[in-house]
Parts: sequence; C-alpha cells; structure tokens
Amino acid sequence: MSEIPAGAMRFNSDSQKLEYWNGSAWFQVHTATPDLATAGDRQPGARGVMMGGALDSSPNRTAAIDYINITSTGDAQDFGDLDAGAKNAPAGASSSTRAICAGGSHVPARQSHISVITFSSTGNSADHGDLSAARAELGAVSNATRAVFAGGSTPGGDSSEIDYITISSGGTAQDWGTNLPDARERLWGGISSPTRGVFGGGQSPAVSTIEFVTIPTTGSHNDFGEMTGTDVSTATCGSNATRGIIPSRGTGEHIEYITIATTGNSTVFGDMSQTRQFGGGVASSTRVVMMGGYIGPFSGSSAQTTIDYVNIQTEGDAVDFGDLTTDKYMGANSSNGHGGL
Repeated sequence: MSEIPAGAMRFNSDSQKLEYWNGSAWFQVHTATPDLATAGDRQPGARGVMMGGALDSSPNRTAAIDYINITSTGDAQDFGDLDAGAKNAPAGASSSTRAICAGGSHVPARQSHISVITFSSTGNSADHGDLSAARAELGAVSNATRAVFAGGSTPGGDSSEIDYITISSGGTAQDWGTNLPDARERLWGGISSPTRGVFGGGQSPAVSTIEFVTIPTTGSHNDFGEMTGTDVSTATCGSNATRGIIPSRGTGEHIEYITIATTGNSTVFGDMSQTRQFGGGVASSTRVVMMGGYIGPFSGSSAQTTIDYVNIQTEGDAVDFGDLTTDKYMGANSSNGHGGL
C-alpha cells in the first residue's frame, strides 16, 4: 500500500464505488468515510474476541470473553463476561467499534438474547436485543452497519431462518424476507465484504453447499458453490474484503478459502497447526487467527487453548500465535481488524 501514490484512483468492484488513495487509506469519492475494509491493520490495537463457549469440565459452558491483538502474537487476555451468563454455540458479528454475541445454548434452553461489547474498552457485555427466535449453532455475517444471522438449532428442530439487526441500535432482529434453502445447524459464518456475506456447510444432514447474501439488501440469498468436502461443522471463519478463510472439519485440520466477490467452490489453503474442530476465527485485513476448538469425537472431546494464524493472501499452513485463557470451543468470535467483517 505504501507504494501507491497519493491521489491514485480505483473502481471497487465489490462496493461498485469509485475510490481514491489519500496516502494511507482508500476513500470513496465525494465522501469523507474511509474504506473500513482496508483500514483495520492501521489500528495498532486491532482486536479479536471469543465470547462464551463450551468447556470439557463442569459447568460445561462459560460466560468469559477473551481477547487478542490480531496484529501481534501472544496469549489471550480476559475482557469480561457475558451479561446473559454462560452459553455455548452463539454467533458473533461486529462493526469497527462493537462486537455482537447472539443466541446460544444454556441448559436447559436455547437463547434469543443478543449482547454487545465495545472493542476499545474491556468489561462485561450489555443487553442489545433479541433474535426473532431462540436458537444456537447459527451463523452470522456483518458489515459496518448490519449483522445477519442464519440457520441454527431451535427447541423444535433445525432452522432455515435468516434475520438481521442494525448493529448501532440493536433491538429485536427483523425478518430477512427469505430463508436458507435447507434448515441446518452448525453453520459457519464470518466471511464478509462490505456488501456480501457468505454462509456454508452445516448439518441436517451434513451439507457442503455455500450461499451468500447481499448484506445491504434484504429479501434474497444466492448459491455460491461447494466446499471441497461435506462439512458437518467447521470453525467460524475469518476474512478480509476479498478472501474468506474456512477452517474445515472434513479431517479437522484442512483450511479452505474462497474469493468473496466471485462465486465457485472453495480451494485448499493449507493445514491448521493442530487437528481440531469448532474453534473460532477473527481477522484483520491481512491475517486470520483461529482460536480454541476440540480434538476427538464429540462425546469424548478434548477442548483446546491453541491459537494459530495464517496470512490471508498467502496459501500455506497455520503457525502458532498463543493460547486462550482456558480451553474452550463453540464460542462467538468477532473482530474490529478490518471494519468488523
């Protein structure tokens, strides 16, 4: 980016906007708002959080929120606790300033509760509204203003529902206007550009399909392609504005990727540093960091503290980043590293 001369122009095919380079960031022409998709790594404290999650030991769920600084390496630190208490399998979304934790499971029931934290500070989350229906194991995507939730498990079975909130205001989630083609749980999400959010995989039964929504426009979803294998469930993902990284469950170690602005099947990227499933992904504009997960069959799982990362634009294997404050999996993950995508 430092080699681009100030005043250079480009057409952003994803946002369909003309932009200019001011020497440090891309701006849309006739606006004073920087392109959040490229701004994140210039935040020296770009943060990723893992909210709640499942534990191996009793009480088997946690309300704890961990955070890391994505642009460095090292162990996670304590951020605070979820206001709704311990839960596992919620969904995470974010803007550049706020992280959202939606739904989840706390015995004996699924939750509709939505919590919010502010990235720049630490402390407990606050109430931010409710999903349109209580569910867990759902997927989420977001841009700077809107979070979209899809699928999940409900007390009555798996869901195909899609709903959304405005991140700045919260409240009760609104119906998207259409549903996923198949009801499913264990849906991964977190691959987003400013205009497109991608969901895929899941179980009910195991599926490999990938779909996308246009985040600013309600009422439709579209076919994207297929994963390289049928993924019953994966870790949550991470992305910058152009490429999405998918830690795969097929063998528990493979990483796949897609190009967000196009459509097509996922491609093998590399391997995780440790074979595990149900971890969480956070991202800056250059890195995806994968947090936690478990090893082994679900009935006898072994939760992990492992954190590793990849550089988004360079295919290859993940390398060590650090460790979580405790071993856990199935938390809600969000980051402000590139505008909350």
